[in-house]
Amino acid sequence: MHPTRRRLDADHRRAAILASARERYAAALFPEVSVADVAASAGASPALVHHYFGSKSELYAAVVAEGIAEFSERQQQADAALPSRTPARERIRTMLGVYLDHVAAFPEGWASPLVGGEEPREAVRLRQGSRARSVETLTAMLRPEGRSRREEFALIAFFGFVDEACLAWVAGGCRVEEREPVLEACLGALEGALGDWGR
Repeated sequence: MHPTRRRLDADHRRAAILASARERYAAALFPEVSVADVAASAGASPALVHHYFGSKSELYAAVVAEGIAEFSERQQQADAALPSRTPARERIRTMLGVYLDHVAAFPEGWASPLVGGEEPREAVRLRQGSRARSVETLTAMLRPEGRSRREEFALIAFFGFVDEACLAWVAGGCRVEEREPVLEACLGALEGALGDWGR
């Protein structure tokens, strides 16, 4: 039985569809969720979904973009809440903690792109852009005067280390008692790659 459709203005209708898509994609992979599924749970029609988002790929990309924006905002808020002159290591620990919270909240959806899950090109480009911005954020914290090519490779590789550590954590069920070891392993990998913590 489909939910009763309600009359909503354009902004609320679009938001309802996006919320439905976010919920569906948190529980299933991109190929497993149809536009009809999203429409039904939003109390809309497939035609309306296409009207607001164009295609299934664009709808998924909108979900990814929203997730990246929300996650980035949480990291910025956590960093801003730290006392002034907080050492770089503690700032990065705080931002990693926000990342681990995100991974633990959406383990399947987070892991899917890293283990061969199919994603549209639009979403892949969004994730690549987000990763590049993360590298720039670390550079600003650790190497404000600029980075060498070796340091650039180290910072890029750091995020690969974080991904692999988190994949292992997800595979073990994101156990709370393993959260701190994951954090320390990631911080140690960055410290080892750079040799020091800059400022």
